[in-house]
Order: sequence, then C-alpha cells, then structure tokens
Amino acid sequence: MTASLPPAVPFFPPALFEADRSALIGLVREVGLDPEQRFILGRRTAAFEDLLREDLGAADVVACSSGTSALSLVLRAMDVGPGDEVIVPAFGCAPLAASVVGVGATPVFADIRPDTMTMDPDEAERLVTERTKVVMPAHMFSVMADMPRFTELARRHGLRLLEDSAVAQGGVLRGVPAGLWGDAGLYSFVQVKTCGMPGEGGVVVTRDPALGEKVRTLRNHGQYAGRRFVHHAVGLNSRFDEIQAAFQTYRYPGFPARLARRAEIAAYYTERFTPLAGHGVAPPPPGPDGRCFYVYTVLAEDRDALGAHLAEWGAATHVYYPYPLPAHRAFAPYASPGARWPRAEQAARRHLALPVHHLLTDTQVEHVADLVCAFATERS
Repeated sequence: MTASLPPAVPFFPPALFEADRSALIGLVREVGLDPEQRFILGRRTAAFEDLLREDLGAADVVACSSGTSALSLVLRAMDVGPGDEVIVPAFGCAPLAASVVGVGATPVFADIRPDTMTMDPDEAERLVTERTKVVMPAHMFSVMADMPRFTELARRHGLRLLEDSAVAQGGVLRGVPAGLWGDAGLYSFVQVKTCGMPGEGGVVVTRDPALGEKVRTLRNHGQYAGRRFVHHAVGLNSRFDEIQAAFQTYRYPGFPARLARRAEIAAYYTERFTPLAGHGVAPPPPGPDGRCFYVYTVLAEDRDALGAHLAEWGAATHVYYPYPLPAHRAFAPYASPGARWPRAEQAARRHLALPVHHLLTDTQVEHVADLVCAFATERS
C-alpha cells in the first residue's frame, strides 16, 4: 500500500449521464415543444415498450411509474387481496412486503440461501398453505434467484409466480431473461439500476398477454388505452413519462456494453476474493449464468471494520438492508410469533456492497480489490 493519495472510488458515479447531456436536453426540448403536447403514455412510451418487448421476446411490456408500482399493479392484476398470502423473502427491500400489504394480503416471510441471499425454495415451499396465492422470489444484488425451482414449486402447488427482477434487467438464467420465468416480472429504472435513467420509472414484463392488458388498464386509473374518463376497474396513477421514454430508447443500444463492463469488474472481484473465504470475506458464487451486476456484494465477518477500512482509503461502500424485513416495525405484525430467519439475520449483519458501476476505471477496481484482500489477509 503506497502512501500516495488513493484514487477516490464512488459507490455510484456522480455524473452518470454527463455523456448524454446534449441528447437529454434535446429530448426535453423535443417533447416539450411537440404540438401533440403529450407528456405521459404517448407514442414515445409505446415505442419504448415495443423495443423492450421485441428484445426480450415478451408478450407484453407495460411501462409504469416505478418498480414498486409494478409490483402493486401485478398483484392487483392477479386479484390478490384480503385473505390471500404471498410468500416473500425475509431479506430484501421494503416493497417486497409493502406491496402485498397494500392490496390487503398477508406477506409470509421465507428465509434465504446463505450463499446467494435469495429466497430459499425449500423454505418457501414449507410455508405454502391453502391461503397462499403467489410466491414472489426476488433477485438480490448480483445473483438471480433459483427460478427453475420456483417455477416447479408454483406449478406443483397451483400458485402464481411473480418475479421481482427490479435489479436484474439484462440478467439471463439458463437462456431465459430475468422477468420472464413466471407469470410476470418487472424492472426498475431508478438511476442507479443497470438500465437506470434520470428519474423514476419501471416496467412490467410478461408472457401472458391477458395479464399484461389488465396491468395496462390498472396503471391509468382503470381506463382502456385511448378512451379517457371511462373506468373499468379501480386502478392507480402509475404512468410513464414521455421524456424518460425517449431518453431510455436513445440510450438502450449502449446497454449491453454497460452490462458487459459490470460483468468484467465483477469477474475480477470474484477471482481476487474467492481465496478469501477462509479469511472472513466471501464473494458471490462464481460464474456468469444468472448474474445481474446491479451491485457487487460480499459477506464479511467484520463488515463494519471492512467498510471503515475501504472508506479510509477512498472507496465508498453501502449496506442495503441492516435488518430482515420481519424485524422492521412496519412488517413485524405480519410475522409469525416466535419465528426466526437465521440466514436473513446473518446476511443483514454481514453484507457489504462494493462499487461495480460501468464508469469505474481499471485502477479504481484494482484499488478496491487490493483493499479488500489486504484487510482480509492482515486480520486472519
């Protein structure tokens, strides 16, 4: 370790869209001065939906206001409500449980696998009851959930399968894109996601055209496309912005290269960190199949000390979920009395996300890897 000033390594790039500044300003002007004066759910949104549908081979893609809203829309389209149960991971983001509560159903928390931090199919199956209507696995950090197992579980028990693929756009498992394993999936476009944008938005993706059409109606107050003020269902205001649609369409051709750079960085990290398993730092499982490098997360026995060490040398890190979902005051009432989720609790204590965005330089990546390796070997 040299005494020279270390290279700063931001967790997320501070100027993510700087290279697209001129294009974005031009699109704001184009949409703003368009004689049609259509700023939501217009032809640009339709074009972006068509682009994704063709690229994925989906039956339908429905743009909406956020990934969280997408979850709510799909649950409503599946007629999930009071008396129903939805099996969700015990470790992850709040919308996994909040979207279920929001439709009046009960989230049932399943523990996770210790290596991938995704919901364990065996734990999920153990929780199936006559009230279970949906199983909702979520891809976590850089690893897709075991969707072949969840597909079989849903088929065997006659359940709907809702794939929370908000962080996994671009991920592919056994040749199937993330989001297309179950009845429906979703992507989030918040700026830090793999296909992020300067704003909020998301899409529902599905192989079921009838389900897609129902989501399309629900996203706009229960109105059919092209016919306003006639409401066929109690829907939501979950509409997509025309400027963002134009910007996403403009930027989409560069998406594969951005993904490839993230994967390259992640592969380098994994190669460097795999020997550290006996030194208190474990990387995600190796291999490219079913990977979606939104962030790169290690499990560290002394997570806080590792984070402080990296920060001292200029590398930013992030702890996403400091508690399992059922440990939060908001969701504790839905947890079974006396239930424990030991793997989720362990992940909450140990996970640490490292920078993996596509604008990192090789020098920055090597600096992060050197810091992690030095910490692990010096403390063991």
